[in-house]
This record gives sequence, structure tokens and C-alpha cells, in this order.
Amino acid sequence: MLYRVIAASEVDALVRGFMEAYEVVAPVERDGAYVFDVVHDPAEIVLDYDTTVSSPKKYLLPSRETLFTFDVAENDVTPFEADIKPRVIFGAHSCDINAFNRMDLVFRDGPYPDPYYVARREKTLVVGMSCMPTENCFCNLMEANEARYGYDLFLIDIGDVFIVSIGGREAAEVMERCCDVRFATDEERVKFREITRARARAFNPNNPEVQSVAMLMDAFLYDDFWDEFGGKCLSCTACSAVCPSCFCFDIYDELAPDGKTGERLRVWDACTSPDFATVAGGHNFRKKPRTRVRHRMYHKLNGFQANYDRMLCVGCGRCVTACKANINPLEVLRFFKEKEAHHADE
Repeated sequence: MLYRVIAASEVDALVRGFMEAYEVVAPVERDGAYVFDVVHDPAEIVLDYDTTVSSPKKYLLPSRETLFTFDVAENDVTPFEADIKPRVIFGAHSCDINAFNRMDLVFRDGPYPDPYYVARREKTLVVGMSCMPTENCFCNLMEANEARYGYDLFLIDIGDVFIVSIGGREAAEVMERCCDVRFATDEERVKFREITRARARAFNPNNPEVQSVAMLMDAFLYDDFWDEFGGKCLSCTACSAVCPSCFCFDIYDELAPDGKTGERLRVWDACTSPDFATVAGGHNFRKKPRTRVRHRMYHKLNGFQANYDRMLCVGCGRCVTACKANINPLEVLRFFKEKEAHHADE
């Protein structure tokens, strides 16, 4: 991995350099919160944000997209080709970059790549941004506190300059053209190590560190804990709406008012939705909220790891903030921690 240095004052020039050929999506402030949105002026961008309300996932996997159109009268299907612009997602934190990497495993790198996702991914550059954890962050527990790959540039703020990790040629060329790029000095390397250590110490010490989480999910899958914990679920699906790694979707046909033409749509879905597990004939495999919550946590903390050797949860903490019933992976980890302590005392 190549590391270079640019002055903090040159970030605006870097953004403008990208704007010459790309649509730039970055964190901005809206109504007192931070969101990822298309920007037209570098001054709009807030790089020292804590956490955005939702992730930039929607720019790779839209919440609603047309797959194809059809004509019932003519019995004809026309593939839909979206106008996908070259895009830069600027300022993504490590947790969101790791979420992109996990979605890549499902939609790009598997035996059946999703052409809609792949088309967007191939036209998207990712510029990461270092951060300090908030109270609800637990990416360090999910091995997602560092982005080791999946970005084109990654900026680490060490004061008046940024240490830049280079992961892609295309973005590096823009940086070389727009910024005064140089090698890091010994003092800057020391500052980088100090800030890295400070970040590691800043994670909430009250967040439970639990070993063998996947195994514990199997061991306590039928524990009474799920009745109380999952029974609080309101089935609002806020958790999956803000999650950077949830990728479930539904597909349905929508007819035009004339009943002759229409389009097939893909829309986000959530396993905590009451109808998610309903199949033909009307049978619902997970009628009760507690079984849906247990299924979601199992997939995040065990099922995905069994297939891809990593947790699906990236510990961004958005669901901790969004869920009004206090249902989130941290509470599951606390339950496991209590069980560990109980067995240690026996």
C-alpha cells in the first residue's frame, strides 16, 4: 500500500478535481444531522462528522430500481438500462467501506454476479475518511474498524495534513493532478501512530468484547432471552433501513394505469418485516417479532460468517440509535457476556 501526504487545505481542490468527471457524493449536514448526498460545492462537505443517519449503500443498491419494463398486450420485455454516472463516494468511514466489501461478496464476487449492482460498483470510486468512534460505535468488535481494502483513497487526518493511503490508480491520478503530493516526514509518521492509538483507546469501554460470537449464537439460539428481547420489536424495520450491510430485497411487478404496460421493480426489504417470511399459500415461517429478531441477529453474527468468514454486522452503531426498543447487536453481546461470566463463576 502506498502512503502520501497532502495538506488539509488541498481537500477542496481534490474534490473539485473529482467533480470534473464524476458525480460526488459526500457527508453533508441536513436538519441537524449528517447524510450522504450529491454535492456541487466542496464547502458543503463535512468531513469531521460523527455518523450519518443512513449509509451510502443506496448509491450501489438503490432502495427502489427498475429491472425491466414489459408490454402485456405485445407479450414483450425490454431490459432496463439505467443511466449510471461515474461517481465518487467521498468521506466514507471504515465501517461503511467494510459494508461495501461485504456486499461485494454477495452481489459481485459470487457465482451469479448481479449486473445492476456490478454496473454501479464499477463506476464508483471510494474515498475513505478517518474518524473517531462515538458512544454507539462498536466496529472494533466486528473487525471493521480498519478498511484494509475496498477504497481508492483513504484520508487520515493528523492535523494540518492528511496521510493518504492509495488503493486505486484512477483516484491517485486525480490527486496527483490537483494536490501537492509528497512523502510523509518522520514527525508526521509519529503523529499518525499517536492518533491511531488514540482512536483505539476511544471506543466505548462498556461495549462487551465477546469471543466466539458465532458459536454462542448457536449455543443460545433457543434461549428464553429471545422471547423478551425480540418481543419488544415494533416491526418498524428502522434497523435495516439505516444498516449499511442489510441487502435483502423484494421484487414485484407494477402495472401502469392502463393495465397494458408495467415494470418489474426491486425494492429493499427487511427480515424484521411481518410479511418477509410469508410464502405461497400464505404460510408465514416467522409470524412473531421475536423469531424475526432472532433470525436477523443470527444472520448478522453467524450465518454470514459461515459463508464468507466475516460478520455481516460492521458495528457502525446506526441501529443502536435508530431502534426505539433498544434492540441491537450490542445487547446480544451483553447477553453473551453475562452468560460467560455466569459459567465462569460456576
